[in-house]
Amino acid sequence: MSLSGVDYLVIGAYVLAITAFGSWFARYQKTTRDYFLTDRSVPWWAICFTIVATETSTLTFIGVPAQAFAGNMTFLQLAFGYIVGRIIISVLFIPAYFRGELFTSYELLFQRFGNRVRTLSAGIFLFTRSLADGIRLYTAALVVATVTQVPVTWVVVVLGAAMIVYTMRGGVSAVIWTDVVQMFIYVIGATAVALALLNRIDGGWSEVVRAGSEAARFTWLDARLDFSIPYTIWAGGIGGVALTLSTHGTDQFLVQRLLAARSRQDASRGLVLSGFIVFAQFVLFLLVGVMLYTYYQQVPLPRPLTRNDEILPLFVVSELTNGLAGFIIAAIIAAALSPSLNAMAATTVRDFYLPYVNPSADQDTQMRLSRRATVAWGIVQLAVAVAAQFVTDSVLTTGLAVLSFASGSVLGAFLLGTLAPSVRERDAFAGMIAGLVVLTAVWLIAPVAFPWYVVIGSVTTCVVALASRRSAGRP
Repeated sequence: MSLSGVDYLVIGAYVLAITAFGSWFARYQKTTRDYFLTDRSVPWWAICFTIVATETSTLTFIGVPAQAFAGNMTFLQLAFGYIVGRIIISVLFIPAYFRGELFTSYELLFQRFGNRVRTLSAGIFLFTRSLADGIRLYTAALVVATVTQVPVTWVVVVLGAAMIVYTMRGGVSAVIWTDVVQMFIYVIGATAVALALLNRIDGGWSEVVRAGSEAARFTWLDARLDFSIPYTIWAGGIGGVALTLSTHGTDQFLVQRLLAARSRQDASRGLVLSGFIVFAQFVLFLLVGVMLYTYYQQVPLPRPLTRNDEILPLFVVSELTNGLAGFIIAAIIAAALSPSLNAMAATTVRDFYLPYVNPSADQDTQMRLSRRATVAWGIVQLAVAVAAQFVTDSVLTTGLAVLSFASGSVLGAFLLGTLAPSVRERDAFAGMIAGLVVLTAVWLIAPVAFPWYVVIGSVTTCVVALASRRSAGRP
């Protein structure tokens, strides 16, 4: 089966509507404080929703159900760590971000250590985020291309252009408020899939419980101490916390959302609440996976699967009609379009252009460069997305793992800056380099699952920095 004309109309209308909605915020962008921080005017509930939308991608929308369809619910162990990590961030990092006028998380490192540590951390962010969000865009385009039969390159260009236009025009206000809308779109979409499945399963929810229990699909706890398994209570409880400290506490992509809050209290409240919503969201996606497993025990697959994460798009395109399939595809697009372009532009201007090129640039110059940087990074992500279709799946998975271990050194620098007042720039910089080297070796040699990468990188950074401090004779 294929999409109907109504489905295509729904998808096209959604892309146009979200682009127009985001562009509407252009009228409020007068200064870089507006463009990058929304003049710190965002309430706690919007902070919560934008964080949830930011960390949810097409990989989540189609990948998490596939985990339960082919396996079980052990993914939830990582989500427990996400909640604990957010609580630590609200105590450890957020108070520091609201002392003074910061535009990026890496300016805090500059205040504490100097330019070298800031530049290395900001450079890691720009590189890894370009890769991550390029792959994220490609994954969404691949799903849309699969169900519409439109070449993936054209889908990448259309989705990427929409993302660039509304982010360039509307700044972070457009990003945050479109995130709020898009979170509800994809949650409603996932709920619609769940209801459609229940209506088609003989025996309804009782049959889902029976079939899922017999096949151990509801298993959520794995207590094995095996560092090669990504979803265990140890990887979730330790690696999940470290991963959250890195992504939500130091990465400009998410820290920018916190900096846009009205107050430190609003930022903390929105961040912690988002952890519980994300956990509930993962439960919903995993239950959809169990329902898909149950449904396809009763009816044959329309075609053989080449990968398990094809199962949700396959159900949508083969079973849903009357515009509902188009709405679900729009929901998948919504999960993908939470752009990092404004955060990358902020880092470009504040952490590179002003310190190294033109420290005295006026607001007009900064705004002009900010919009150009937004477009430039959008083009980079488009290029990554187009190139990703020519790379093998294993390399894509490897690329995502790199994002986890590259941020460990940055987290180590933030922990040193917050908890080790005697450590200086040379020590922190040496620790970061050591963290990157050790993790590269671990990645190439040892079969270690990705949740441990941030732990290894941050611990190595801290240990080497502290050893460097002691070797120099400092107390």
